[in-house]
Amino acid sequence: MNEWNRSVIEEFRANAGVVSGVFTGIALLILHNVGAKSGEPRLNPLAYQQLEDGYAIFGSMGGAPKNPAWVHNIAANPKVEVEFGDRTEVLVARVASGSERARIWAKQKVDMPQFAEYEAKTDREIPVIVLESAA
Repeated sequence: MNEWNRSVIEEFRANAGVVSGVFTGIALLILHNVGAKSGEPRLNPLAYQQLEDGYAIFGSMGGAPKNPAWVHNIAANPKVEVEFGDRTEVLVARVASGSERARIWAKQKVDMPQFAEYEAKTDREIPVIVLESAA
């Protein structure tokens, strides 16, 4: 894990999910996933959107040309654990597509305009991942 992610996670855990700086006022979670090749646990702090029956996360990577590694990891191992500051949930991840993806993505760009900037920086379609109950 890089130092920046480590410091965000430490602040998140110390403050029941609240993080300052660039994340002030942003709903964050910590995604626990398993490396597709290594089988090692991975942690990623991510912005999320509350859905009616779950949550959405976004493989933006700041508009980089490639998807973040966690997108590949959850495709291989879709059962994930998610920290929300004061609670943890076991969820199943799936890639949204079609009108579902379009609806969620459009809302995310309105709620957090930096996601529109990320989209403009890349030629790839930014993955929208839905996290749903594992039950």
